[in-house]
Parts: sequence; structure tokens; C-alpha cells
Amino acid sequence: MKVILREIIESLGTVGDEVTVANGYARNYLLPQKKAVPATAANSKLLEREKTQLELQVVKDRNKAETLAKTIQGAICTIAAKVSEDDKLYGSVSRRDIQDQLKAQGFEVDRKTILLSEPIKTLGSYIVPVQLHPDVNPEITVKVVAEE
Repeated sequence: MKVILREIIESLGTVGDEVTVANGYARNYLLPQKKAVPATAANSKLLEREKTQLELQVVKDRNKAETLAKTIQGAICTIAAKVSEDDKLYGSVSRRDIQDQLKAQGFEVDRKTILLSEPIKTLGSYIVPVQLHPDVNPEITVKVVAEE
């Protein structure tokens, strides 16, 4: 199914791009979430009019992400976790734990933007990127220490 994107979708394209996707993906996700519209002549004309407003919104979002990136860059999140005698964690440190720690420090970050490839299962210090915008990726330090 051909659709026209209304916002940036990393794996597909940017605002105004006409892309071909699976029918189910379009019907079940893109169209109900209003992330895309069917590719018709009428929708193309409508999106051309809206495109300048959408581009201004994208610029605003990027500027907002850059200002947050300047403050969050190099932030240190210290997470205390229960450990066994051989310093392995009971459980793991996940994106939600990092998000909660950032929130406690005053940073509002969506859990999905924290790029943690797999949960942390050992003590130590880790560099974790945060994707605030497709072009803005500050890094934070996550220190996992033993709970006392």
C-alpha cells in the first residue's frame, strides 16, 4: 500500500515521503496513529499545504532536542541493585530503571529513546546513548553499584 508520511519514521522516511509498506502495517499502525495518510492526489495536495508547518515543527523539535542534549550530555545515573556474592545482579537494569533515575535528576526522557541494546546484568559503568532526535544522540553514563 502506498502512503504519505506525516512524521519522521526512522525505518521509512521523513515528512511528505511517499513510501510503499505492507497493507497490514499501514492499516493497523500508520493510519490509526495518524503517522501517514493514503497516497491519493487529494492527500498529496493537502500535505503540500501542511508541509511547511510540519517542517517548522520538525525544526522546533530538533532545537528542543539539542537544548536537552546539551544538559543531559555526560549525565551520570547511579543505580543501586541487589547483587549475589560473585557480583552478579539479581535481575537486571533496564531502560525503565534508567528513565526513572533520569527523571529523579530532572530530565524528562521517553523510555523508548534510551538505546540500551540489552539489559545490564553486571556491576560497572556503561555509556548509553539517548536518541532525542534522529540526528541528536547524547550519551549518558550509567553506573551500577551494589545495594547496601
